[in-house]
Amino acid sequence: MLLIKNGYVIDPKSGKEGIFDVLIEDKKIQKIEQNIICEEAQRIDATGLVVAPGLVDVHVHFREPGFTYKEDIITGSAAAAKGGFTSVILMANTKPAVDCEEVLTQILEKGKTTSIHVLTCANVTMGMQGKEIVDMETLKAAGACGFTDDGVPILSEEIVKKAMELTKELNVPISFHEEDPKYIENNGINRGKASAHFGIGGSPREAEISLSARDIAFAKEIGADIDIQHISTREAVELVREARKAGFTNVHAEATPHHFTLTEEAAIKYGTLAKMNPPLREETDRLAIIEGLADGTIEMIATDHAPHSKEEKERPITQAPSGIIGLETSLALGITQLVDKGYLTMAQLLDRMSTGPAKLYHLDAGYVAEGGPADLILIDKDAKWVPTEYASKASNTPFTGWSLTGKVVKTICDGKIVYSEK
Repeated sequence: MLLIKNGYVIDPKSGKEGIFDVLIEDKKIQKIEQNIICEEAQRIDATGLVVAPGLVDVHVHFREPGFTYKEDIITGSAAAAKGGFTSVILMANTKPAVDCEEVLTQILEKGKTTSIHVLTCANVTMGMQGKEIVDMETLKAAGACGFTDDGVPILSEEIVKKAMELTKELNVPISFHEEDPKYIENNGINRGKASAHFGIGGSPREAEISLSARDIAFAKEIGADIDIQHISTREAVELVREARKAGFTNVHAEATPHHFTLTEEAAIKYGTLAKMNPPLREETDRLAIIEGLADGTIEMIATDHAPHSKEEKERPITQAPSGIIGLETSLALGITQLVDKGYLTMAQLLDRMSTGPAKLYHLDAGYVAEGGPADLILIDKDAKWVPTEYASKASNTPFTGWSLTGKVVKTICDGKIVYSEK
């Protein structure tokens, strides 16, 4: 039993806020009241701390199987717990890909050995080749919580429409990496000031806009729950907004902390440490993403945690892989960039980082209520800190050395303390 005393509880799902005690037993929240007395419970003094639902990240890469020199399920889960995440959904661009029951089961079984909830998507197409749809019914029955070929855009309209029809029948989301390669000369760097700086062709905004428009149109027609992943352009944000305003609430989008914090200027400053797909864009795009998060157009913040080795990131700009780690800095960037600057309330930030993601994937997560899951985090929202070391195997991020506000003090998953600040 755990008894969290005198914390400021925020439940973004119900809107309930206030100073309460929280009693946890048997993986559930038993009571949320003031002045709970329970002598046998382990007591945690949360005076001055926010008590919030464990965060949910619907877009992470733990690189297992196939690329465990970058990250693995154990180290990725440790990074997640440190960052306040109690549930994560893995992407399926592993080697071998998650296009069969054997690989899916291997990942889920390994996930059960960690201290948090590790779920995974399966691929949309066999080998991520965009030609043949996987056996979605079998994979869902085996535990896949959604489908994506993240990292590779699906170019066949026929495949996309059929996949949407199947995921609608199965009542699971399908997530899309919206970058049409016909527009892109060099991925990871925005076509504009940044590409000019490096003397390369870069990746233009049209690559994202075109496929986003296509897939939103199909989603309107078919009714499938779709997720526009790591949205990066103001035009794509507006496409999502228009769809949702027109009543198509099956159209969803996620934004990353790096896309609401940085612009292509960071690529010039940090080089490969700020190279990612889709690339960092312009200031108007960054502000449009923040506006989308504020008005609910974008319901989810997802890290796209993408570990790479130091050696890989030290390659020339056109040869280094795209992506940065994000689990351990995500909440702090949200507080620093969105809450402290007045764009979102703390409850809204927690909604985008827990309740919204959990809702899309039908997870029993993202809320604080009696009878609900004992997946909680304790946050010192005013703590100042500088990220220097990571639980992840990787350190490929431009945010090392930044002054951030907001720190996870404890992470509780299934009623157990799985991370505690030293």
